[in-house]
Amino acid sequence: PAFPYKFKFKFSACPNDCVASIARADMSVIGTWKDEIQIGHNEVTRYAAAGVDIQKDVCGNCPTKCMDWDGKTLSIANRDCVRCMHCINAMPKALRPGKEKGAVILVGAKAPILQGALLSSVLIPFVPADELLDTIKELVQRIWDFWDEYGTNRERLGEMIQRVGLATFLEGIGLDPAPEMVSAPRDNPYIYFQTEKESGQ
Repeated sequence: PAFPYKFKFKFSACPNDCVASIARADMSVIGTWKDEIQIGHNEVTRYAAAGVDIQKDVCGNCPTKCMDWDGKTLSIANRDCVRCMHCINAMPKALRPGKEKGAVILVGAKAPILQGALLSSVLIPFVPADELLDTIKELVQRIWDFWDEYGTNRERLGEMIQRVGLATFLEGIGLDPAPEMVSAPRDNPYIYFQTEKESGQ
């Protein structure tokens, strides 16, 4: 199709996102994991013996405070982990990403040109690694069809989503809403419901 404007892809192998895909790409694919962080308790003990203040420098800097160090054992409440990679970067020999690997797909980032900078928003929270290629190809085709139909001249994907609304965009590409898509709490107290017509009416 004749795109309204350019469309950039960026791929990062892990949540460190060294290529800054979350800030620069219309579609970002960032490697992640779904199960628990792997802990090598012997290596954790070696870090502590080498002078690393695990409670202060590792647990204390966890954004969700999901880690605890009692002086002997490191524990992680994986349900609260947001995959920030801080603990893994701080103790790479002791901590590893989980074994159930895949990727998160985000859309909508761009540099400040017409309407200011945008960061990507989560579109699909987790895709298993063996399904990733097929998922991307199918999703991109649906996004491009919608963007080609409703995008205006020189309008990036993120700008179009802002203009038409996320709900309209998701409906247009046939994707169900997910809690991970919420980037900020609602500031509008009104909720509008669409009345679905039953067959035969």
